[in-house]
Amino acid sequence: MLEERGQVIAVEQGAVRVRVNRQSACGSCQAKVACGQGLMQAMQSEYCHEVRAITDLHLQEGDFVVLGVSEDLLLRSALMVYLLPLLALIAGAVLGQQIGLTEGWSIFLAGVTFAASGVYLYRFNMRNTNNTDLMPVVLRAEFAVQQN
Repeated sequence: MLEERGQVIAVEQGAVRVRVNRQSACGSCQAKVACGQGLMQAMQSEYCHEVRAITDLHLQEGDFVVLGVSEDLLLRSALMVYLLPLLALIAGAVLGQQIGLTEGWSIFLAGVTFAASGVYLYRFNMRNTNNTDLMPVVLRAEFAVQQN
């Protein structure tokens, strides 16, 4: 199980909303000055985002927690988000060539299948917003050490 630390910002029935810091390897990468991802991260002023996680713990706003996501869920999600659009793009181009379309129409068909995969992923995400099988879980609460 992969773990991430965050702070509770809202408590709901059986779930909490947690603010987590974005993790990036850009800080240690030597190519960050010339990298598009490094430039985009430098332009963003907010390095946190909100996650809804299920829990049976009694938490309050301001508590620090450790969230967990199974490796299987992470792998399946990454394959859907990255591999599905790529396969749709390639399938559209190959299909266009196989049915005898010109190169321009094959490219257009590839774009249509790519866009269709994006619509599918968006609808899948909206349909599964409250699916607890696809949400992170609060593993434990942590307490910040107060410094005097």
